[in-house]
Amino acid sequence: LLNLFLSKSLMEEDNLGLKTLPGTVTLAKDTNNMVGISIGGGSPYCPCIYIVQVFDDTAASNDGTLQAGDEITSINGKSVKGNSKVMTARLIQTGPKMVLIGYKKLTNVDPKQGRSIDILLKKVKHRLVENLSTATADSLGLSRAILCNDTLLKKASDLNRTREFYIGLSRMSTHIAVCFMKMGKTAKKLGDVFCQIGNRQTISSASDSLRNFGEIHRSLEKKCIRLYRRLKPILNQFTTHLNKAIPDTQLTLKRYADAKFEYLSYCLKVKEMDDEEFGYSMISEPLYRVETGNYEYRLVLRCRQEARIRFARHRNDVLEKIELLDNRHVQALSEQLQIFCGSLLHFNQECAELFRDSARLFPFQAEIPSITRTSDFSSDGVLEGDDSELEISNPPCKITITAMIFIMIDFKNI
Repeated sequence: LLNLFLSKSLMEEDNLGLKTLPGTVTLAKDTNNMVGISIGGGSPYCPCIYIVQVFDDTAASNDGTLQAGDEITSINGKSVKGNSKVMTARLIQTGPKMVLIGYKKLTNVDPKQGRSIDILLKKVKHRLVENLSTATADSLGLSRAILCNDTLLKKASDLNRTREFYIGLSRMSTHIAVCFMKMGKTAKKLGDVFCQIGNRQTISSASDSLRNFGEIHRSLEKKCIRLYRRLKPILNQFTTHLNKAIPDTQLTLKRYADAKFEYLSYCLKVKEMDDEEFGYSMISEPLYRVETGNYEYRLVLRCRQEARIRFARHRNDVLEKIELLDNRHVQALSEQLQIFCGSLLHFNQECAELFRDSARLFPFQAEIPSITRTSDFSSDGVLEGDDSELEISNPPCKITITAMIFIMIDFKNI
């Protein structure tokens, strides 16, 4: 008897280094005489009663004091030491409306302590099973957990397609804006050339017409700059959506998947430990961890509860960000494209009006110097001699310029 007493004393001290803090809490029962907790342990195998799960939207979850893994020591001042879990549940249900629960809270639970190699391997398994069909998983002997084939995780492929769409849209829009800037610079160079030619003309009407035509091209550069400034905010929005909004949502999805697989791993671990306890109880054999207070099981229960909280938080974050991203993709993108194409159409109309006004400059007469060579033509009609032999004859010849054409792009049908 002494040896049995000493062995049981030593077994009771095996708490895996977990410390407890005693306390009491008063909870109100609901219409079903429940306070919102499920309990485990108790006689005849476990020396203590502990909380297995705290249910959502109940008195226990709203109070927040009791957590999974905490030991229950008394109900309404009556000790539950040596009671079975059925007797303890009956004390709660048959007691008064307000239930006084004595407990010992696990205070130094480290999630890393519960995140064993077994949990990590289970996470890997869930990641593999997630992308398998039911038939493939069954043929490989892999059980599919309750949260597999999550539609939120399938959003990752949709986000990749959206990202590819915005990459193409951003490149195309930037290319269009850059082309208009280059066209503006080209127009300015043409304007400078026309102004230089106009300054050399001795005929005043030709000089004025060429200088005015040059100024029209110079003003075209200013219109291109204004167009680029109108398009730049839209280009920045495309870039922000591509480089910030989509990667941020993808990162949130990744965190959600990690939290989900960790929670599933703890659920599977709890089930395996429950099956182990049930197997030993069926053959009436003692289980060491159960007889020593089942601290290992209670640690996993606490880690499962905290993993479930993280999983729920990340799920809400993913739902919120995906909704915002979808709304922005549908509504904001439509508005941005309308502004983009409207700006191009407005630019085209301004340029068309600008060059329509330039038609009044034509026709006009301009002087073109006559250029001859001192050498003679060869027999096959080709001039012989070098460029140094060019001479300008007097007087210069006069030609009539009827029109100058500048090709513009028509955006009316975009």
